[in-house]
Amino acid sequence: MKTNYLLPNKWKPLGWFLFITGLLAGIVLYIIGYDGELMVTKVFSIYSDPFIGDAGFFKIIDNGIADELVFVCIIIGGLLVGFSKEKIEDEYIYKLRTESLVWAIIFNYILLLFTIVFVYDMTFFNVLIFNVFTPLLFFVFRFNFIKLKSVDHEE
Repeated sequence: MKTNYLLPNKWKPLGWFLFITGLLAGIVLYIIGYDGELMVTKVFSIYSDPFIGDAGFFKIIDNGIADELVFVCIIIGGLLVGFSKEKIEDEYIYKLRTESLVWAIIFNYILLLFTIVFVYDMTFFNVLIFNVFTPLLFFVFRFNFIKLKSVDHEE
């Protein structure tokens, strides 16, 4: 099965490291109630919010970058894990990857619709932040769970 869109298998360990590190760091930041004061440094901003500081486009601002680093680790790690070839990339893995991706998108939007109807205020805002990662999380977890389960049944 020719899959030009997949990365080489050698990227998968780095992906798992970034993905798990990002998830654990994100959970810790969420539990401690991260307020943006960790790892403050000057960063380039395309647009600066008037409620936070000086409003305007293309400015250098002070910002805590811990949450951005966590987001980057989860996204890059998840993409590396989800879209790196398996050691044996056959038609079954291709089918499993495709079904897992479709399942993850459908499941994600069902959950999002549920929260749109039943969750409000800042809790809904938190749901939207988590929703940045959930399609990738659902895909990676389902793909690997089903793949692991199918290996167990073959033995």
